[in-house]
Amino acid sequence: MTVPDLVDVLNLSPGKVHRLIEDRHLLAVRRERVLVIPEEFVHEGEPLKDLRGTLILLADDGFTDDEAMDWMLEVNEVLGVSPITALRAGRKAEVRRVAQALAF
Repeated sequence: MTVPDLVDVLNLSPGKVHRLIEDRHLLAVRRERVLVIPEEFVHEGEPLKDLRGTLILLADDGFTDDEAMDWMLEVNEVLGVSPITALRAGRKAEVRRVAQALAF
C-alpha cells in the first residue's frame, strides 16, 4: 500500500500516516521512488499492534529499513513462516527472540 492508500484505510491525514512510519508503528520502504507499506502490517484498520516493538528491536540490531522489511516478509527457518505471519498469529515473543539473536 502507498501512503494515500493508508490514508483511506486508517482514516488519517497523510501527516499522521508519516508520523506512524517515523515512530515505527509501520515500516515503509521506497519502491520506484514511492513509499510502500505491506498490507500485512495493518489489521482491522490500525497498524498491527505488535509490529512496533519488533521494528524497534530490528533497528536497534542494526537493520536498515530495507533489511527489516525483507526479514519481516521472508519465511524464517526458525519460525517456519514469515515473521509478520507469526506476529499476526500472536507469536510476538518468539518473533522477538529470533530477531534478538540476529543482532549485528
